[in-house]
Amino acid sequence: MIHFDNVSKRYAGGHEALNGLSFDVEAGEMVFVTGHSGAGKTTLLKLLGIIERPSRGEIVLNGADLGRVRQRSIPQVRRGIGMVFQNHRLLMDRCVFDNVALPLGIVGAGREETAKRVRAALDKVGLLDRERAAPATLSTGEQQRVGIARALVGKPPLIIADEPTGNLDPQLSVEIMNLFAEFQQVGTTVLIASHDLHLIRHMGKRVLVLDHGQLIDDFRPQAA
Repeated sequence: MIHFDNVSKRYAGGHEALNGLSFDVEAGEMVFVTGHSGAGKTTLLKLLGIIERPSRGEIVLNGADLGRVRQRSIPQVRRGIGMVFQNHRLLMDRCVFDNVALPLGIVGAGREETAKRVRAALDKVGLLDRERAAPATLSTGEQQRVGIARALVGKPPLIIADEPTGNLDPQLSVEIMNLFAEFQQVGTTVLIASHDLHLIRHMGKRVLVLDHGQLIDDFRPQAA
């Protein structure tokens, strides 16, 4: 599903965010990326979402060489990726239903199909009864669940999440991570950047550890 081969990313100011990164993620895996602040976690996810391009090396996602994807083809590649952000990025002037429906509107899904998918996604995150609510009336945890529903409504084969529990209390954080684990159990590949080592250990999944842009450990508890 994901192949990084000697990938480096140097920004215009000279900062090298990633240096010689190589790893593979199989379809259906759930993998955490961790490391100190500035280790390169967010840059790694931005490269996968083609928000940034690598300076060197090769990134292959589901058979597509991301370094060679043309600008006009980026939206098509991104349709296969559900992205979850720490700050939710909800449209506060639209209700929960409309926020979740956004990706389907972009691809031109019909009204009936959209309604079916949005309600299924909201049901999975436990918010089916809040579909007409304004985001501002939801708790922080509920807003994050809306963001997750929006990421999975298009049934992407890959979900990437950048510090999705960064603003949540420990109990809510566990609930959100368990949601991601449920998606993995039905075949979705999940890649999560997080600095919460206690929560990562609790999940018992594979962990990629970054330090100053380099991969220093690839821990696989299942193989222990």
